Amino acid sequence: MNGLITFLEQKVSPIAAKIGGQRHMLAVRKGIISTLPLTLVGSFFVIFLNFPIPAVAEKLTPYLPILDIPYRFTVGILALYATFGIASSLAQSYKLDQLTAGIIAVMSFIVTSIKPVRLFEEVAKTNLQTEVVAAGRYLNIANLGAQSLFGAIVTAIISVEIYRFMKVKNITIKMPEGVPPEVANSFVALFPAGACLILFWVIRHMLGFDINATLSNLLMPLQGFLAGNSLLGGLVTVFLICFFWILGIHGPAIMGPVIRPFWESSIAENMDAFSNHVAATDMPNIFTEMFLQWFVWIGGAGSTLALVCLFLTSKSVYLKELGKIGFLPGLFNINEPIIFGAPIVMNPTLTIPFILSPLVMTVIAYLATITHIIPMTVSRTVFTVPSPIGAMMVTNWHIMAGILVVINFLVSLVIYYPFFKVFEKEQLASEGAES
Repeated sequence: MNGLITFLEQKVSPIAAKIGGQRHMLAVRKGIISTLPLTLVGSFFVIFLNFPIPAVAEKLTPYLPILDIPYRFTVGILALYATFGIASSLAQSYKLDQLTAGIIAVMSFIVTSIKPVRLFEEVAKTNLQTEVVAAGRYLNIANLGAQSLFGAIVTAIISVEIYRFMKVKNITIKMPEGVPPEVANSFVALFPAGACLILFWVIRHMLGFDINATLSNLLMPLQGFLAGNSLLGGLVTVFLICFFWILGIHGPAIMGPVIRPFWESSIAENMDAFSNHVAATDMPNIFTEMFLQWFVWIGGAGSTLALVCLFLTSKSVYLKELGKIGFLPGLFNINEPIIFGAPIVMNPTLTIPFILSPLVMTVIAYLATITHIIPMTVSRTVFTVPSPIGAMMVTNWHIMAGILVVINFLVSLVIYYPFFKVFEKEQLASEGAES
């Protein structure tokens, strides 16, 4: 293990540092980290929205619309906040006005993400009480969440580069000396703002190009390959979900249109077979969503609960505090605080274990399934149940399913450990430089 850590520090870490220190990569990391307070607060409400105890969940049902509000305005529009943070950070590296750059980027992102909906008549809506939605124009915030994070990164970078280009080429309106800086900056940004507005308006609304929808369409040819029981298909699914997260794209959101119809039909087939007294070891499908949820995504996509536990032992003040904050959400398989707090997004050091760990765990769980050590999944439950319990629930309370979760967790701990030590060393160096 020490030899591996030394190899990573000598060979991998310099390359990772070079990539991670690149201006745009650094801006993306800083911008995403800036959303950490919101993801932490919002993530706790996910537990209430998907409460793992049925009796409590039933009592909370009437209040779900109200409980959903804090989540929607934090994690639910995370990409919007990230856009401002990324643009502001990139602008700082170019010595541009950060506030102006952030505002232009947010405008650009909204233009690329949302089509306003107009209601010509008021509409009655019933939640806890009857409400009236007045006629007017409304923005659907569904496209502002983590599933649009890749679009946020692209629009933030492009808008700042346009702003920088126009300022360098003096394509700006210069105000006389003595004009307050905030006023002067507003006029300097006039042409860049107009250019960004027209560019992204034409791309999204005139040409109809949607970045995230395009990614989903590109994956559609893979549907036949992914929708099967082959180990290779399962590994490709796991790899793509983790890979998209690394890029800052909500993996399940992108893969959903491709793989979710299979997931839904496969678990339905298993449940139907089980209700007809077929043995749990003889179900028709291995790779259901529940299989990945409980045996692979321990603590969330990338199996990050192991990383959280390692953070708790860290000598780095930041990582230790992040581990404390992320531990409880991690137990309930909510890992946005870690993905966006470390961050794992655009982090070359943590990319390898974030992808490798789930792949290894998928192989282990697959082998345990085909050798009948554990049964196949025959039911479904909400993702906020702690993993060993959830695994036993969906396998008809099979004790070996819970034991396999513990084994896979230990495996992920071993895989993450050397990369954690390298990342910890980088973080300690950064904290030392700041002090």
